[in-house]
Amino acid sequence: MKPRTRRDIVAAVAALGLLALFGLVLGLVFGGGGRTAPATRRAAGHPGRAGGTAGPFPPAVTLVAATHGAIPKFAQPGGPQTGKVPGSWHQAPSVLPVIAKRPGWLKLRLAQRPNGSTAWVLSRDVTLSTTHYSIVLDLATTRLSLYRGGHKIFSAPVGIGTRRFPTPTGTFFAAFLARPPIPAYGAFVMVTSAHSSGITNWDKSGDAMVAIHGPLFSGRQIGTTGARVSHGCIRMQEKDLLRLRDLPMGSPIFIRPS
Repeated sequence: MKPRTRRDIVAAVAALGLLALFGLVLGLVFGGGGRTAPATRRAAGHPGRAGGTAGPFPPAVTLVAATHGAIPKFAQPGGPQTGKVPGSWHQAPSVLPVIAKRPGWLKLRLAQRPNGSTAWVLSRDVTLSTTHYSIVLDLATTRLSLYRGGHKIFSAPVGIGTRRFPTPTGTFFAAFLARPPIPAYGAFVMVTSAHSSGITNWDKSGDAMVAIHGPLFSGRQIGTTGARVSHGCIRMQEKDLLRLRDLPMGSPIFIRPS
């Protein structure tokens, strides 16, 4: 091989510089900029993860906390008490997902308004357990999927909120099971921690909680593809609803936007 001339070396350096510049432009356009792009993509791929932390989605296991009655809550570990986490909600025990931990402290999702409410509590004030189940509701496809250990085990079409009364999006959890007020609601009503953003007082109840229940009178509309038929709740065919009967309370529910 012939030794390179000064002109060859200059040309090679210039070519490398153009390649580097081209790579930087690609990174800015497709990756969101520099070395932070991979972390940004990971966070975007896991909706509802606390603080945008990376991790499997949906989670294979979720830590949940049952409160020892009404317990003190705090805005931050070691800070002043800001109130109390209720020991029950509509006569059902509070079983709440844990989303962060510090020595002696746990950060919990709350069931009360506003959506996304959280609080720090003393770890000694709760009893911990785990759930391997989670629900993912995709409003774009009007399908609800049940996961166990991070693996999909069931999927079904659902009725969701109309454009006027949309089903809220975000990360919520199964709060408690309630008796259906009429048979059309199905075998049970699973009340979630989500609250309607368009309705504040449904049927003079003082709130508008989003629940998963039977089809009411819209079974044909739900069909095999799902439909926008509700005031924000999630309606399922009766046979599909029964697949959720054993879902542990506190299990996360991820509602993706349309």
